[in-house]
Amino acid sequence: MAKIGIILGSTRPGRNGEAVAKWVEKLAQKRSDATFELVDIADYNLPLLDEPYPAMMQQYTKEHTKAWSKKISEFDGFIFVSAEYNHSIPGALKNAIDYLNVEWKNKAVGFVAYGSAGGTRAVEALRLVAGELHMADVRAQVMLNLFTDFENMSVFTPDPRHEESLNDVFDQVITWSGALKTLRV
Repeated sequence: MAKIGIILGSTRPGRNGEAVAKWVEKLAQKRSDATFELVDIADYNLPLLDEPYPAMMQQYTKEHTKAWSKKISEFDGFIFVSAEYNHSIPGALKNAIDYLNVEWKNKAVGFVAYGSAGGTRAVEALRLVAGELHMADVRAQVMLNLFTDFENMSVFTPDPRHEESLNDVFDQVITWSGALKTLRV
């Protein structure tokens, strides 16, 4: 059975992403075709990339990197929950991704994003990064709008129609995670 990490990609105080990630996790827990775990990058206290060697070498010298590598290595696929900041992803998420390389390779990834334009540009940026890291990004995605899926742009109240889109993301990430498993052996 595939193990999917739900990566909470914002570390900002008062972030909307925590409510979104918990919603994703709650809906994921209803499924029996994979296991899911919420991973908050804030829990890893990753400073601005401070490893002396390129991530592809896996010669980690810092304990925070070793812990992050160990956690990400556990998963067969991922769902990134990302805010959109200035037409892209939060710097903390990009930093967390850049700490590693091989740990992401040949794993499926789906996206749940939020912002004033539904997080679409954040997903576009993430798809480029995923491609470079040999991740298989799935077509389905969930786009949440700050004006319609949040009260006062801060209290998460998703339109129920997003549940169907999220289940499409789950289906595709789980399917691709299984298909890619042979490449990781």
